[in-house]
Amino acid sequence: MHMNSTLIFLPHIAWEGPLGQSILRLLLAAVLGGFIGLERELKRRPAGLRTNMFISFGAALFTILSMQLAGKLGSGEGTRIASQIIPGIGFIGAGSIIHARTGGVTGLTTAATIFVVASIGMACGGGFYMLAIFASVVIFIALRSLGWMERQLNLKELLMNYIVISEKPASELISETHLIMDRLSKELHDLRVSRDGGMQHLAFGVVATRREQNAVMDALRHSEVLKNFEVKAGPDID
Repeated sequence: MHMNSTLIFLPHIAWEGPLGQSILRLLLAAVLGGFIGLERELKRRPAGLRTNMFISFGAALFTILSMQLAGKLGSGEGTRIASQIIPGIGFIGAGSIIHARTGGVTGLTTAATIFVVASIGMACGGGFYMLAIFASVVIFIALRSLGWMERQLNLKELLMNYIVISEKPASELISETHLIMDRLSKELHDLRVSRDGGMQHLAFGVVATRREQNAVMDALRHSEVLKNFEVKAGPDID
């Protein structure tokens, strides 16, 4: 794939030479990484535009360096440096995964995206332009559409935080809550009880699909003990 015509604004570089080709690969890696990062940025994810752009650019640069150093040294081990990108990216991805107090795990999609973006950068660094572009388009479409499909098919689990306000004793509130959750086969997370102004405040979280959350709300509304409650959405579970 020839990209020289798109870079006429830099006329002093011989684009057919090693330096020009390396710059082309780095620029494409930055663009494709930013393309995927933009989608993450729009969803307010921790690894957004700049993070994905830098990861793709860095992976491409390490791949180029690995190939050129192997050529100069004549070692024939052009993949040695590039192979170390994978554990390095794994370390970054692991840092984006959070185990919440509710027992849920967030950041898995972000970690997986970081891993794929690094591979796209490596493809750019190796000169596989069309492969890198194709992979970027597929990942972008997947990130944009699969989440919507999960919600439509009621597959994605949500964390909802419930706060019940009542004059009833705390023991009665807790007992009734456990009874309802057992009936619905759902697990309580982060159960807390506090007292404020003569009223008991019972707070707990439930991880379930949207349909199951609606069933929890209906059960609470039909309970004489728990019918006065508020609901707040928790962080997304990736």
